[in-house]
Amino acid sequence: MFMLSRRYVWSQIATALCGLGVAGLLSAPKSASAQNVIGADATEMAREPGVNSPLVVTEGSRVAVMEYEAWFGPNAVTFQNSAAIPLLQSADMQSQGGGYDSADPVLIRQHVAWLDGMGIDAAIADLTNNVSCIFDSDWFVEKYLKNAPGDCPLLRPDFQNIRDNTGNLYSAWTKLGTRLKLIPQLGGIDQDVLYKDQDGKTAFEKEIEYFGALMEKYPGRQVIYEGKPLMLVFLGAGQDPSTADDPLWFQLRIFLSDHKEISDKYTFKFIAGYLDSQPYLWQDQNAATGPVQIARQFGFWSWVDRLNTSCTTSYCPYFPSYNRVGKRVENFTASIATAGQNGWGCPTSNEPPYCPDDALRNENGHSYATFHAFMTYARALDPIFLIIHQFNEFQYPDEGWDANTNDDIEPADQWSSLGLLIVREEISSYHDPCGILDGKNVCPWKSPPPVALAERGY
Repeated sequence: MFMLSRRYVWSQIATALCGLGVAGLLSAPKSASAQNVIGADATEMAREPGVNSPLVVTEGSRVAVMEYEAWFGPNAVTFQNSAAIPLLQSADMQSQGGGYDSADPVLIRQHVAWLDGMGIDAAIADLTNNVSCIFDSDWFVEKYLKNAPGDCPLLRPDFQNIRDNTGNLYSAWTKLGTRLKLIPQLGGIDQDVLYKDQDGKTAFEKEIEYFGALMEKYPGRQVIYEGKPLMLVFLGAGQDPSTADDPLWFQLRIFLSDHKEISDKYTFKFIAGYLDSQPYLWQDQNAATGPVQIARQFGFWSWVDRLNTSCTTSYCPYFPSYNRVGKRVENFTASIATAGQNGWGCPTSNEPPYCPDDALRNENGHSYATFHAFMTYARALDPIFLIIHQFNEFQYPDEGWDANTNDDIEPADQWSSLGLLIVREEISSYHDPCGILDGKNVCPWKSPPPVALAERGY
């Protein structure tokens, strides 16, 4: 059904896609090099106001943030376990089964052009896995990580290459003259990030210093929130609400509270996954009938939440979470698709058929139905930070076997380039909120509005 819908609308959206720099991708072979695929579409962007200045976020702001991974390369993460393959390709990845190298300057240029074309304001620079292995000494690895999960002694150079790819975004994006900003996302999922190394510092502390130095060198990439550069701390999924149990999120908060030289310099927000199914973290713990507010004592932002209002399995129905600060919703996260409690497939987690509590990319003949549903709530909540889940993870088991079981936006063989247009329309509506007032469209110049796109099967 999706393929029929996509063919039907292709001629209708080709002109709009050209505006996002993807015209050359409509017919580009999957095996082409990044240089050939991108060609003239990624022209040098004009330098814009604010390029060399931070983005200062206030209570009245609307900031669209894309989850972004610079993990990929021949000596980093490859696409060998991904069912979907991105349309962009780098020459040095062909021996690894295809895909691209996140350090490829032509690839970076195209990604920036796409993100900018969608109306994104900032991207999350995700460096959350294997933090101690990346930043701590050989002594630390020998003492704590030699026999730990993750194969640190073997994969340490690869993990550090991911760090270098992520850090490279600061200089590469600055050279391109883009207005886009970067928000560092630190790893807070492993207890060892708070173990001290020989130098007396923790990996958590070292990662903060790493990104802090980049933000100081490239101030034009900063997002300033609550008067200081913003960093996120990723906590994983399930969170223990009891401080008496001394959960890691609480230890990290205590660490920041005890280290004023850090907490006085940066704003930290903690971000976790699937808060939709953790009622003990909600302000109102009764059964949800709409989006759920996270209790103020936690204040967790959402990395991804489920949305399925009609499922009947355990924990259903699902509604996404949000949190408040002052008079505004502070954060809300919208996803392209979300897996159920068992993953994407039932009874086997990564095989057909779909689980009844999945929320798929395309539902009931409508492309991007799940994302449109999320964005309906986003327009109503009007958050300061709207996070989009996500641009380019491409990794099992978070991503499944087909377009419906993958939440990536970047053009790929299974879903092509339509997502760029869909996201652009929805972000435009978020940045410039309008709607129906007294039965009339208060933004008649916007054509077509996102609701119309959904109704027409896009």
